[in-house]
Amino acid sequence: MARPASPIRRSPNAPQGRAASRLQQATAPEAASERLHKALASAGLGSRREMEEWIAEGRVQVNGETATVGSKVGPRDVVKVSGRRVYLRFDEKRTRILIYHKSEGEIVSRDDPGGRATVFDALPRLRGSKWIAVGRLDYNTDGLMIFTTSGDLANRLMHPRFEVEREYAVRVLGELTEDMIAELLAGVELDDGPAQLQSCFAAGGEGANRWYRVVIKEGRKREVRRLFEHLGLTVSRLTRIRFGPIVLPPQLRRGQKTELDDDLVAQVMRWAGMEASPRRKTRGVPDKHTRKPRIR
Repeated sequence: MARPASPIRRSPNAPQGRAASRLQQATAPEAASERLHKALASAGLGSRREMEEWIAEGRVQVNGETATVGSKVGPRDVVKVSGRRVYLRFDEKRTRILIYHKSEGEIVSRDDPGGRATVFDALPRLRGSKWIAVGRLDYNTDGLMIFTTSGDLANRLMHPRFEVEREYAVRVLGELTEDMIAELLAGVELDDGPAQLQSCFAAGGEGANRWYRVVIKEGRKREVRRLFEHLGLTVSRLTRIRFGPIVLPPQLRRGQKTELDDDLVAQVMRWAGMEASPRRKTRGVPDKHTRKPRIR
């Protein structure tokens, strides 16, 4: 049976077979490449600085050889981190942001030798990337936790030089005087250096317990608690209600999570001075809520 004619006409002098294959390889455009630490951060393994540290420590291999800081990789390169293959994306690098209402009694760690519950236990699994926690909350603090697949975005939100605001609802055993508030706003000396509140105002309460809303621009360990302890006051409840432009939704209860849609992700990235990532085809919203999270 005769083979049907091809709809593509060939030049009689065009190379065929292996010769054509070699010509295609020789004339094909060079695959896109970028700095290794940037590609690893874009894959959601951590911030660029962390990735540079991993490379310097010899934890990263490219095509079977130990990588060096500043090296580049492309789609055809085989990259391994600590012996495990990492699949990098060089086309559409979509940034995902998920918010979670952390409960007291959870730790912000991927693994705990004591077997305590971690915030990562509640997160959806990812393929080819991982959730990066934007900042931490201590064991006895609840409230807003942000997770993203973008190491660059996490760095923009966490690094001290960007001075991103964190807002907390604080319940105190006792009452702040005007002089105490003035002292906290002016700054006090803690064990690890000076610290201060950006704002502080009363938010109600009766009897021995008083509520306050405070804003800080750092994320040092137990900083809010230590500021109040410096004045001899004990924090009996601490809840983070805002981190940068993202506000904890009132309807998001403890232990619940929700993923921001493309429009909100774009707003956050623009707020951080970054270019918005390509839109996702579908929206992943693990928990059902009728109202969208609010971006300031």
